[in-house]
Amino acid sequence: MTVNKTIKSTLLILAILAAALLSAQTLLGESTAKSPDYKELRLFREVMGIVQKHYVKDVSDKELVQGAINGMLQSLDPHSQYLNEEMFKELQVETKGEFGGLGIEITLESGILTIVSPIEDTPAYKAGLKPGDKIIKIDGETTKNITLLKAVKQMRGRPGTKVTLTIMREGFKEFKDYTLERAIIHVRSVKTENLEKGYPYVRIASFQESTDTDLTNAIKEMGEDETIKGMVLDLRNNPGGLLDQAWKVANLFLEKGALIVYTDGRAKDQQMEFKATRTGKHYKFRIAVLINEGSASASEIVAGALQDHDRAVIFGTKSFGKASVQTIIPLDSKSGLRLTTAYYYTPKGRHIQKTGIVPDVDMKEEVKKQQDQEVEEEAKPENKKKPKQSRLMRETADPKTDPVLKKALDWLKSDVTVKQYKLENAGKPMPDTALFSK
Repeated sequence: MTVNKTIKSTLLILAILAAALLSAQTLLGESTAKSPDYKELRLFREVMGIVQKHYVKDVSDKELVQGAINGMLQSLDPHSQYLNEEMFKELQVETKGEFGGLGIEITLESGILTIVSPIEDTPAYKAGLKPGDKIIKIDGETTKNITLLKAVKQMRGRPGTKVTLTIMREGFKEFKDYTLERAIIHVRSVKTENLEKGYPYVRIASFQESTDTDLTNAIKEMGEDETIKGMVLDLRNNPGGLLDQAWKVANLFLEKGALIVYTDGRAKDQQMEFKATRTGKHYKFRIAVLINEGSASASEIVAGALQDHDRAVIFGTKSFGKASVQTIIPLDSKSGLRLTTAYYYTPKGRHIQKTGIVPDVDMKEEVKKQQDQEVEEEAKPENKKKPKQSRLMRETADPKTDPVLKKALDWLKSDVTVKQYKLENAGKPMPDTALFSK
């Protein structure tokens, strides 16, 4: 199960050099005595002593210190957190494409445990969980004030065992329980099929270690620039993945030297630019990108880069809006910190944290109409026992039942350029979401 952990949700793991690995004892011994905030540390020690002396049950120094660290980091943002030894060891599991759990990416949104996106072909995906669903309870236990770390522990478990999530969704009149069976999650990053001759459909479910290689091989099999006239790149319900994979995927479609994404933070080593390389493949065929509220992180990097360079037309609904960079800092205790150290920006300087990527062709009304029709179909007596999955979650891409895909294919088959099509559909220049000047 992927659950808004560092590698997936936040995209970037930065190496921390020896200078950052000074022991806590050294840091406290040399700096806190000179700090004007030393009195605050003294207050902390005073409260800690009172708790140890008068609290209803015994608590160890370790419990109190780790609890204080967690509280401090949670007060900053939902993504910064303390990682105990067990969680620190698990960090690299998800990028390998095989892990245990339910198959959902989660975050804390205004303190509420929220699903970013279910991963394709996982228990959560097959059960019909959707982006934006609020997880109110896990096995009957409320998630109010829960940490992401605790949520991960509660939802993970031995394959074959079950867990019940109590969900509230927009449009629900009351909470609804979903019982899912945990499984080993095998993530197939790239799926392809032909819509029509010369017009392939490519879906990237998540950005894993081999995504760029899988995509390159798929394009090669489909004929590359020689036979491909236009390609649909479906990033809907893609919760993200590795930053280097987002860069490598965008690199396949942009001119050499084009800026793909950059990060900016207080420290100089957090100020980086990622540009299209001067070697390798750079395909020229037309691209239509599909996004929705379940597209996050790496998906938004690719969509934003292709949008800013007028390399593709973006269809669908506004993306999730996750643009923060977390650095993993190892600690002497074999634990670590996951700390927000920077934000990433599109080539034109758009900061999309919480605002998302706005599509060139907004199809919110069409998508809502489609969803309403699905609800009506599901409500029919003969369909109540059938699995409840949206058309997006079905095996075959079909323009006849997918209005966003149909709109994208229609444009690919037309002679209208990217810039012309954007202007015709928007009627005005694309809005810049929180421009940032470097």
